[in-house]
Amino acid sequence: MSDAGRERRERVRMRAAVWFAEGRANAWVAGELRVGVRQVEKWRQAWRHGGVEALRSKGPHRRARLDQAAFARLEAELNRGPAAHGYADDQRWTLGRIAVLIHRLFGIDYTLPGVSLLLRRNGWSVQVPGRRAVQRDDAAIEAWKREVWPQVEAPRATWAPGSVSRTRRVKGSGRREDAPGAGADTAPR
Repeated sequence: MSDAGRERRERVRMRAAVWFAEGRANAWVAGELRVGVRQVEKWRQAWRHGGVEALRSKGPHRRARLDQAAFARLEAELNRGPAAHGYADDQRWTLGRIAVLIHRLFGIDYTLPGVSLLLRRNGWSVQVPGRRAVQRDDAAIEAWKREVWPQVEAPRATWAPGSVSRTRRVKGSGRREDAPGAGADTAPR
């Protein structure tokens, strides 16, 4: 969680501490803060034993694996581009490639979700190509949509109710009794 997120949660707990001192019920506090009653019970218990200080944030659960100096070094290497690190065939950074780079530079293994989280925390975002592929043929795509897709697409259900039974028709199906083929789907009794 980011520092801003921890700060926001701490403000919620501090608001709860004020209401605990006023004698408000857990259910009321939970409703006002939009949190679970069980969470408010935990906060109240901590507040009883340690006061407001017990509700303060204790910081991140563990230290960051890459500190700001290490991330600045990583960022500089990413800005050099994939070709500088042996990826000459494709000029895109993928999460897997960045994980390999982190391992080479710092000896730290990151999972792909971990790399994504690291990048997002430091202001990086997913980038999408700004142009279309050279091989794209818009006329062929339109022809496929017009000619092939209707054959592939499942037929839409009709508005009238239906029945899988061969002996009983659905009431109110809209088919007249004297319509052609009306008696064809009913078996003699």
